[in-house]
Amino acid sequence: MPVAKAKLSAIASFPPHYFLENLAVRSDDSLIVSDLTRNGLWYLPPAGAGETVQPVRLALFEQPTLCVIETDPDVFIVATSNAYTTHESYLYRLDLRGWTPGSSVRPELVLEFPSIVQGLNGGCVIGPGVILLADCFAGLIWRVDPRPDGGAIPSVWLKHYSMGHDPNGGKLADQPGINGLKYIARSGHLYYTSTWHKLFMRVRVDPITLAALGEPEMVASGYWYDDFCIDEAAGVAYVTTHRENTIEMIWLEPGRNVSTEPPGDGVTSTGQRGMTVAGDPFDDVLVGPSSGAWGRLPGEHGRVAFFTTDGGTKVAPADGIVRPAKVLRVEFADPAVAAPG
Repeated sequence: MPVAKAKLSAIASFPPHYFLENLAVRSDDSLIVSDLTRNGLWYLPPAGAGETVQPVRLALFEQPTLCVIETDPDVFIVATSNAYTTHESYLYRLDLRGWTPGSSVRPELVLEFPSIVQGLNGGCVIGPGVILLADCFAGLIWRVDPRPDGGAIPSVWLKHYSMGHDPNGGKLADQPGINGLKYIARSGHLYYTSTWHKLFMRVRVDPITLAALGEPEMVASGYWYDDFCIDEAAGVAYVTTHRENTIEMIWLEPGRNVSTEPPGDGVTSTGQRGMTVAGDPFDDVLVGPSSGAWGRLPGEHGRVAFFTTDGGTKVAPADGIVRPAKVLRVEFADPAVAAPG
């Protein structure tokens, strides 16, 4: 059965060559958006269908800003990383409790990572105060535990060959390995993407110790997957393919996606692709999609999400023209209509 396409609308626009990397959605549907190329963190007021808003810069860092993770209501952890140069990486706490638009904010340094860090990318909460962070060039996942004094303790949570990157990618040099992360407590799995290997993977998690259990397993393959959001109730993930300008719907259970030719990367002997719900045919609005997060107003989870794009900053579309970077409001159809078979 053909998959129902998502509806896309731009709610905010940035100049060409901005790289909107990640975002977090606050309880009122306002957004906190990170900007990889300008080291900025931006606030976007709530925007409904058909509305546009003006971004307001919240903070400016010394390194590129990567993931934004809400650890407590209106308290965020922001990761910054010189992934392509000197590799210094930091975590900051941003407390927006009681904050009003237009007021100043003061990010608080929480952690400077040890020198073995190479390049932070996506991240998620896995337990009270505990987060996981992808290191896309070291090919591993960091665990960060809170300290009583407000600092944090980093440790390597898992390293696996599916997470490795490609330092010799030609025109696309330094292709990241592990990229986006999401934890589903109900099923006890951490899901992650690996861009260079073109994999969407999962690994079991011990609910008590929060340690990884067993070997990671492939869920889907075949695209330059970046980051994603998960609809637990429907059992699907909506995954961006950054360089390929699409959003893919992937079933979370291995074996339920569409069979394909083997990916040929040595990770698995069979291929399982998701289904394209946006960007096929090419959509000029969806150029360089990076990350997605669900809206938080009643009825939005599983139906309305917000996605960042870079407008082709990393890889320009076929015409070679880099577009303005955008934040999109995306309305998804019921995934049940797309069930394979």
